[in-house]
Amino acid sequence: MAAKIKKGDKVVVLAGRDKGRTGEVIQVLPKDNVAKVRGVNMVKRHQRQSANQEGGIISKEGPIHLSNIAHADPKDGKPTRVGFLVQADGTKVRVAKRSGEKIDG
Repeated sequence: MAAKIKKGDKVVVLAGRDKGRTGEVIQVLPKDNVAKVRGVNMVKRHQRQSANQEGGIISKEGPIHLSNIAHADPKDGKPTRVGFLVQADGTKVRVAKRSGEKIDG
């Protein structure tokens, strides 16, 4: 099945402690059905000092389940479902169900 959420997409969090927040997808792990979103689900981790990295407690994004995020509509930024449309030249593009706007350029 084609990916509905990809790296670089703007998404809205639907559930959890960051509900309502928006951010950009940094990484998608389709095997685990999770994604990492910039500035969402921040967790603190202890990190050992290395030659190129400072040690101490750092904050980084934790994974969030794909069912808890939705694509942000290109028109108004509200959550929308994603559909697919095959164009006349045979290319397949993602479309926001809410407004009908194309998500892929």
